[in-house]
Amino acid sequence: MSSKVEEDVREYYGKTLASSTDLKTDACCDTAGTPDYIRKALGKVHDEVLSRYYGCGLIVPHDVDGLSVLDLGSGSGRDCYVLSQLVGPKGRVVGIDMTEEQLLVARKHLDHHAKTFGYARSNVEFKNGNIERLYEAGLSDASFDLIVSNCVINLAKNKESVLREAWRVLKIGGELYFSDVYADRRVPEELREDKVLYGECLSGALYWNDFLRLARKAGFSDPRLVESRPLELGNKDVRAKAGHIRFYSATYRLFKIPALEDACEDFGQAVVYKGTMTECPQYFDLDDHHRFLAGKAHEVCANTSLMLSESRFKRHFVFIGGTSVHYGIFKDCGLDVPFKKTVADADANAGCC
Repeated sequence: MSSKVEEDVREYYGKTLASSTDLKTDACCDTAGTPDYIRKALGKVHDEVLSRYYGCGLIVPHDVDGLSVLDLGSGSGRDCYVLSQLVGPKGRVVGIDMTEEQLLVARKHLDHHAKTFGYARSNVEFKNGNIERLYEAGLSDASFDLIVSNCVINLAKNKESVLREAWRVLKIGGELYFSDVYADRRVPEELREDKVLYGECLSGALYWNDFLRLARKAGFSDPRLVESRPLELGNKDVRAKAGHIRFYSATYRLFKIPALEDACEDFGQAVVYKGTMTECPQYFDLDDHHRFLAGKAHEVCANTSLMLSESRFKRHFVFIGGTSVHYGIFKDCGLDVPFKKTVADADANAGCC
């Protein structure tokens, strides 16, 4: 049975919004820094699909050729059709969404995109379902290499269930790579009842530290922040309702690697990036504080070494050292509020931490 939250989300994205121009904030629109190869792929996506795009970031990680990919909250299919081109004819993309109006747009253009991409048949499939209950859509255990999601998890009522289901359907070494909206504090219940704030991806946003707790509880022991930006709430009514709460769009990557620890431990390990990823021959950014220059040895903690050696990235790296000797906590892994600071954050610098 559908919850009131589900019905409100379906109404907002199926009927209230006719196109991305109807959005009241910038929470769901950001094309800054899009690489040329993705812009090229976007140029082959049908205009109707693009016009119904409501994502909040870039959710296309590197080295996806041949992968099996699941898009949580795929909407009109924009990201699925971009990924379709990047995984190639040997890969597959499954989009799941619960808004019928969005699914109609996505499915309408399956044949068009297969022909445009030069495929004998489409490698994309769209399913009607709830991202909290992927089993209802027939998605089996350990069936995907990569899960992406673009500004949708905040709309789910039970976010813990979303993360548990993501862990279940990922293969060992697989990755959940997604953009979403987060708050710098817990959003009051009265704001969560506001249909516009919820539909605009704001009042359903998790407090960032609560997200980290839920991710670890689901099995993703070491969430890695890739990038973030503060949101500008340009609509005065929305800004007034939000009050002192600051919101951020952020991209995280979570690996399904059971051996990961909840802290960065130092075993004297290092890695060398070979420069063999087509999209990034000079350097590879794992997250917002790990940039690996091609050909240079970089000291890493055990978790970072595992993320590279137990995932699809293994073939692109040389690994140095093992785990026979432990040197304590890794020197560069302090804890802090993860998102980019703004001038408005200056008064938050005082206190016990």
